[in-house]
Amino acid sequence: MNCIIVDDEPLAREAIEMLIEPNKILILLGSFNSAAAASEFMEDNEVDLIFLDIQMPGTNGIEFAKTIPKETLVIFSTAFSEFALDSYEVDAIDYLIKPIRPERFQKSVAKAVAYSKLFKADLVENKIESIGDDYFFVKADRKIIKLFFSQILYIEGLKDYVVLHTMNQKIITAMNIKTIHEKLPQKIFARVSKSYVININHIDSVDNNTIYIGVNEIPIGNIYRDSFFEQFVTGKILGR
Repeated sequence: MNCIIVDDEPLAREAIEMLIEPNKILILLGSFNSAAAASEFMEDNEVDLIFLDIQMPGTNGIEFAKTIPKETLVIFSTAFSEFALDSYEVDAIDYLIKPIRPERFQKSVAKAVAYSKLFKADLVENKIESIGDDYFFVKADRKIIKLFFSQILYIEGLKDYVVLHTMNQKIITAMNIKTIHEKLPQKIFARVSKSYVININHIDSVDNNTIYIGVNEIPIGNIYRDSFFEQFVTGKILGR
């Protein structure tokens, strides 16, 4: 998996290089101190994954991420946790806080590899075929798969695709998240950010910024927060 590093701090680039070095899956093609330098390199080189800083002189990481090819995955790395929600708004697959722990880095890379394999599958005919009372059929991996609403934990939008996270597997289909949300019953499936729709029946806990479904942490977008709490949370809290 070809990757590059984009970060204006030399020590930060060196730290990620050290994390990449023992990883047999990643091939580091280059390390750049600006979005402009990385963009020029990508004109002539195929890059599968970018480790991208957010706060940089000139074009910042968020703006740069909006310009890259849809086939290229992005993992943000930054010292500022408050940028996490912004990173998901531009379809980043993960967000690493500096200093990056090796085990957290490997988990992020594993996710990138899994998503890369999904995106390289044949997605041309993948779509939702029909909706029943408590299930739908979706074309994926040259099969028609029946999924019950209860099986869906959450749905993740990533560029021009959605990833259906079920109890047992991940299924990808070529559809944007707005379209799939409109097709599914909105009493069960809530849009909570630009990139996420969740099954409210699988919520374990909620705080002001995050929904917890098992080990998964789903960020709540600012423009969706009030409607989500009003519709699904506030009225259902038991009083004394």
